[in-house]
Amino acid sequence: MKQKAGFLLHLVCGVLAVFLNSSVVKAEDPYKFYTWTVTYGTLSPLGVPQQVILINGQFPGPTLDVVTNDNIILNLINKLDQPFLLTWNGIKQRKNSWQDGVLGTNCPILPNSNYTYKFQTKDQIGSFTYFPSTQFHKAAGGFGGINVYARPRIPVPYPIPDGDFTLLAGDWYNTSHKALQQSLDSGKSLPFPSGVLINGHTSNTFSGDQGKTYMFRISNVGLSTSLNFRIEGHKLKLVECEGSHPIQNIYDSLDIHVGQSISVLVTLNQAPKDYYIVASTRFTRRVLTATSVIHYTNSHTSVSGPVPAGPTYQIHWSMKQARTFRWNLIANAARPNPQGSFHYGHVTPTKTIVLANSAPLINGKQRYAFNRVSYVNPDTPLKLADYFNIPGVFSLDSIQTVPSDGSAFVGTPVMPVSHHDFIEIVFQNNENSVQSMHLDGYDFWVVGYGSGPWTPAKRRTYNLVDALTRHTAQVYPNSWTTILVSLDNQGMWNLRSAIWERQYLGQQFYLRVWDPVQSLYNEYNIPSNALLCGKALGRNA
Repeated sequence: MKQKAGFLLHLVCGVLAVFLNSSVVKAEDPYKFYTWTVTYGTLSPLGVPQQVILINGQFPGPTLDVVTNDNIILNLINKLDQPFLLTWNGIKQRKNSWQDGVLGTNCPILPNSNYTYKFQTKDQIGSFTYFPSTQFHKAAGGFGGINVYARPRIPVPYPIPDGDFTLLAGDWYNTSHKALQQSLDSGKSLPFPSGVLINGHTSNTFSGDQGKTYMFRISNVGLSTSLNFRIEGHKLKLVECEGSHPIQNIYDSLDIHVGQSISVLVTLNQAPKDYYIVASTRFTRRVLTATSVIHYTNSHTSVSGPVPAGPTYQIHWSMKQARTFRWNLIANAARPNPQGSFHYGHVTPTKTIVLANSAPLINGKQRYAFNRVSYVNPDTPLKLADYFNIPGVFSLDSIQTVPSDGSAFVGTPVMPVSHHDFIEIVFQNNENSVQSMHLDGYDFWVVGYGSGPWTPAKRRTYNLVDALTRHTAQVYPNSWTTILVSLDNQGMWNLRSAIWERQYLGQQFYLRVWDPVQSLYNEYNIPSNALLCGKALGRNA
C-alpha cells in the first residue's frame, strides 16, 4: 500500500513538473500596443462642413488588424469637451466585462484624461467594429473596423484572398451630434438621414487585379437604417459573419442591418473596366445611395450608366435571404475543432425571455423600451455598483421576462441570469419598422424568424441544426426573431437596440451573468487602472 501511494505521489509530482515546465516554456500570446487620441475636426462628408470625431486625425478611425488571442493594450486619450468611451462591437471580452466600454461597465473618460483598455481577442476571428458608446457621439464618427485574422496554424475554409478591403457603410446626418442629442433630449425623434457614407465618403476607389479574388469586410456602422450592398456585375460569396463561417452561398446583393458585419469574397472575373460598388437604404420610402468603385488595374474605362438597382422586394425577400445564412458545421472558426461540434439544438433552454420593443411617450417625451421599462444610465456604472455592493443603483426585478400590459416607465433594469445557463430570447417587434438587437459579451444562434406574434408553437419552425451564430440580429416589422445563448461568460452585459436613437432613449438593459463561486477561472478582477465615478468614488479597486 505504501509502495502504491509512493508511486502515485511520484506520478503526480512528475505531471506537475511537466505542466509547470510547459507553462514556463510556452510563449505568451502576443501583445499589441496602441495610443489613440480623440479630437474634433471639421469635415464635409456630404458637402456640408460639420464637426466630426477623429481618432489620431482619421475619419473613420484606424482599423485594428489583429490575430486571434492577441492582447490589445490601447491607451485612449480624450481631447473632446465631453466624457467619452469606445465599445468593441462583437469582441466578447471573455471573463472581462470590465473592458466592454459601455456606461454600465465603465466610467467615461473625462476631457483631457485617458484610460488604457486591456483586452484579448480570445478565441475569435472575423470582422467587427468599434464606436463611441457615450452620449450621441456615434453620430459624429469615432468608429472604425476591427479585423481579427486566424492564427497561421488554424486553416480557414476558403483560399487566402489576394487582398482585403474594409468597408464601413452607414447612414449619416448633416446635423451635428450635439444638435441631434438636444433634439432627442427634448422628446423628438430623429429626422430622416441626410445620406449614406462608405468609409466616411460618398465615393471611394478600391483597386484590384483582373482574375484575382478579394475579401470585402462590410459593416453597417449607421445610426438607424438597414442597407443593401452589391457590386455591379460581380457575385458575392459569403464566407464570414461576425466570427462564424457560414455555408458559402453566392448572392447578387446582401442586406446588412444596423450593427451587423459580414465578409464576402469577390473575384474580379469581368472585362477590365471600373464597376460600381453600391450601398443603399432598405425599407425606406426615399432610397439613399452611396457609390464607390472597384477599379481593375488594367482598366481604361470609368464607371458609366445607371447605378445598379437594389432589390425591389421588401420584408419577405429579406427574411428569406436571412434564412439562407447557415453554419458550416464542418469548418472550424478560431479553434481547430469544427463549429458544429457544439450541438446547440440538443440543449434544453433553462429559461425563456420574451422581449417586446415599444416606443412609448413618458412624461410627454419620446422614449423606447423593452417590456415597458425604458433604461436610464445611473451616475455609477452597474458593474462597479455590483462589485462594491453599492445599493440603490439598479433594480434586479423591474424588468420582467415576458411582456405585460400597463404604462411604460423609466428605470435602471438588470436581469439576473445564472452562469452556464442556456437561454432562449424571443424579440417581439410589434412596430412597423425593422429593429436590430445586439448582445455584448456573446454570440448567439439565430434559430428563427417569423411574422406575427410569437407563440411556443413557433418552436417547431426553429433551425436546430445549422443556425448561424452572430452578435446582432434583425427583427422584421410585426414579426419575431428567436436566439439561443449559452451563458458561458460571466459579467455585466449590455443587451440593446443597435438603432442608436432607440438605445439612447432607453431600449436597453443589462444581463447580470452570475456565478456564486467567485474565482479568476470565471471572471477577472477589477483592473488596477479602473476609473471610478459616482458612488464608487473613493473606493479601493
